[in-house]
Amino acid sequence: MAARAKAPRVGPYLCGIDAAFDVLSGKWKALILWELHAHGVRRFAELRRGVPGVSEKMLTQHLREMEEDALVHREVYAEVPPRVEYSLTEHGHTLNEALGALGAWGEERIRRERCEVVGQVEAAAHGQG
Repeated sequence: MAARAKAPRVGPYLCGIDAAFDVLSGKWKALILWELHAHGVRRFAELRRGVPGVSEKMLTQHLREMEEDALVHREVYAEVPPRVEYSLTEHGHTLNEALGALGAWGEERIRRERCEVVGQVEAAAHGQG
């Protein structure tokens, strides 16, 4: 069965937050943005390791959608085996900057609620930290 092309997301929107969340829909997109912002250019396997828990299928789907939304640039090199690298576009950088305040809110929530953080949980399991 052939996959149907997804209709482009063009609204109508209730407000700017609705439009922003439209391109951020999905559990992994904000984390992919963060990973690319933190590390610049990443190959697929590096992204998969940098976003723990994401499946290959979901990472592929989200990267395709983010490329369609002009958030991510996909560079394919004519090599054997083929090499593909992903990076943020200028549009992706501006969205990541806009998420800064949301990230700060989340950090405060983690502190206030004493939530576990993935890196801290893994370090504790290995006798570190």
